[in-house]
Amino acid sequence: MPGKKALEKKSAEVKELTEKFNGAKGIVVVDYRGITVEEITNLRNDLRKENIEYKVAKNTLIKLAVKGTEYEGLTEYLEGPTAIAISHEDCTAPARIIAKTVSDVEAFSFKGGWVEGSVYDAKGIEELSKIPSKEVLIAKVLGGFNAPITSLAYVLKAIAEKQEANA
Repeated sequence: MPGKKALEKKSAEVKELTEKFNGAKGIVVVDYRGITVEEITNLRNDLRKENIEYKVAKNTLIKLAVKGTEYEGLTEYLEGPTAIAISHEDCTAPARIIAKTVSDVEAFSFKGGWVEGSVYDAKGIEELSKIPSKEVLIAKVLGGFNAPITSLAYVLKAIAEKQEANA
C-alpha cells in the first residue's frame, strides 16, 4: 500500500491534470515511444509558441482526472506510454503541430483526442490536423469576399480607360 506522501503527491498530480483539462478546446493523446530528446524538445517548443501544454502522465492519473467530465471518452486511448497536448485557445492546433512530428518520427503516433465536445480516434485526429488555423480560415474567407470587389474595380478601370481612349 502506498505511503501517505505518495498518495498526496498523486492526488496533487490528479488535481493539476484536472485543472489543465478544465476549459480545454482541444486535447490530443499520443504514444511518445521512439522520439528522441531533441525531437521532443523541438515539439515542446513548437507547442509552447501556440500556448499548448504538453505533458507525459500516467494513464491511471489521467483517467482519474477525466472521470465524470466531458473528457471521459479519452480513457479508451489511455494505454501504453501516453502524453497529452492541451489547448485552451485553438481546438485544432495540438493536432496540427503534432502531425508534423508524427510524419517525421515513425514510432511517434496519435492515439486519439477530444475537440470541442467530440472524441476522435487516431484517424480522426489526423484529419483534424489538416484543418488550417482559425486565422488562416478567416483570411481565406475575407480574401474570397475581396476578390469580386477587386475584379469589379479592374473592369470599371478598363472601361474608363477604353472610354478615354475613344474620346
